[in-house]
Amino acid sequence: MSLVKFNGNGNRPSLLDEFMGRDMDELFNFNWPGVTRSRVGATVPAVNIKEDADRYSIELAAPGMRKEDFNLTLDNGKLTVSSQQHYQNEEKDQNGQYTKREFSYHAFSRSFWLPETCDQQQIEARYTDGILHIVLPKKEEAKQKAPTQIQIS
Repeated sequence: MSLVKFNGNGNRPSLLDEFMGRDMDELFNFNWPGVTRSRVGATVPAVNIKEDADRYSIELAAPGMRKEDFNLTLDNGKLTVSSQQHYQNEEKDQNGQYTKREFSYHAFSRSFWLPETCDQQQIEARYTDGILHIVLPKKEEAKQKAPTQIQIS
């Protein structure tokens, strides 16, 4: 059983949705030469997912953030990683008038359906060197057992 990407609308994506949605989105959101088109707030951190004998591991690339910036929630087998940030920079002249005022917002959300073999009570997360590491241990019955020799009677 593997982790399943969640598209945010309450349904698991179909193969057609995955293929057409991603390809069509990339086609229409491509930054064509000479066209200044910004995708503000559309950046979602890249994710690596791997499985070994004892656990699933998720690595989410989010450099420049702090561990306090993340929100992890688990709801009925769906793990959601989200963040919302607001930055504001103001420069005023001697009269208190704005000479420059910049602000920006950044938010993302990624969700994953967890397999039944995951021990949802033992999930751990840590943020180091720009990467959020999430460890999803497997239940004891789902871990691979060493082969045993069966005696013939």
